[in-house]
Amino acid sequence: MPRRNEPYPLSQSQARRIWLRAQRLDTPAPFGEGPAATAAAVEHLGYVQIDTINVIERCHHHILYSRIPAYRRADLRQAQSVDKSVFEYWTHALSYVPSRDFRYFMPLMREHRREGHRWYASVKPADTRKVMRLIKAGPLTIRDIEDDVLTEKEHLWHSRKPSKHALELAFYVGALAVSERNGMLKTYELMTRHFGWDKPPKAASATEVSAYRLDRALRSQGLVSLDSICHLDAPSKPAVRRIIEARVRKKELLPVALDGAGRQEHWVRPEVLEAGGEGAGPIVHILSPFDPLVIQRKRTELIFGYGHKFEAYVPKAKRVFGYFALPVLVDDEIVAALDLRADRQNRKLLMQKWNWVGHGKAARGDGRQQLKRRIEEELQRFEKFQLADENAEESPLRT
Repeated sequence: MPRRNEPYPLSQSQARRIWLRAQRLDTPAPFGEGPAATAAAVEHLGYVQIDTINVIERCHHHILYSRIPAYRRADLRQAQSVDKSVFEYWTHALSYVPSRDFRYFMPLMREHRREGHRWYASVKPADTRKVMRLIKAGPLTIRDIEDDVLTEKEHLWHSRKPSKHALELAFYVGALAVSERNGMLKTYELMTRHFGWDKPPKAASATEVSAYRLDRALRSQGLVSLDSICHLDAPSKPAVRRIIEARVRKKELLPVALDGAGRQEHWVRPEVLEAGGEGAGPIVHILSPFDPLVIQRKRTELIFGYGHKFEAYVPKAKRVFGYFALPVLVDDEIVAALDLRADRQNRKLLMQKWNWVGHGKAARGDGRQQLKRRIEEELQRFEKFQLADENAEESPLRT
């Protein structure tokens, strides 16, 4: 045991066990099944990232499938549009977040309302008035607005429709909610009408938002650092650190010295260390590159010894893992990265490239063959999920 006030020493294998348990990737079906399982998974993880790439199933469905083996795409639609237990907003990226957490996002909405949004500085007040006038008659999509005068794109991924920019700005300031998605086509609705509010919830204070960020990370990561709590949000670090220091003084958090982390500080709740426990059971997960276990690349490399490379925007000749490589978790090790593509027309899951990494690369003979067999068994199940006809996406593959 360490001396009083010294950080608790933690090995990478212990860190992996803590993180996998927090991410609910160490046991099968930790949330059950059905729409309630989807809501429970989003609430536990704190967010599920949304992304447009459709080479295989979109990442929000994929992330949920990794924790809900019986997941159906309709379950997320039910949670968003009927039960309204989740809603869309910005975390470190556009994400599904629990509706119970809405008040913690209101300060950012108010900031955008007060100071504007740097992505939508060119939106004209007349365009905003137009879309708000139209949406008062009922929910609409950008396809319902046909009288736009198209403009030049300000960015490669921007739309030429002024009304689309106005809808998105109204979403970020909290006036509109995304009430439904069909593929990546969003239906917008008045926020208050979507949730049935007479008045919105009370906004969280700045201190409450900082505590929320810390608690969300502790729940879904188990072992936290300032970087992992404040991912892509460096300005929030000083306020979060103050709360961490207060909790350490109260012994609600313990500092740990993670092997290989150098001077980077980490903390855990005491009960996490006390729980101990065995490593992950016999599980195999083919993960999305946007999965919370992988999205913080430096953290994944520190704890798993695996540096994921997202190469969709890398020139083909310079790719190592492939266009859309998926990390493969076997028990508590990332052992491979598979570049897959769903050929929906011919109903096949195509293997573009198989890369062994980490323990998988070091394995030889029967060990390598056993790993390959287990991954191939999971690929069969993964293919069935990928090619299910339910709520098929409308957008073409990006290749």
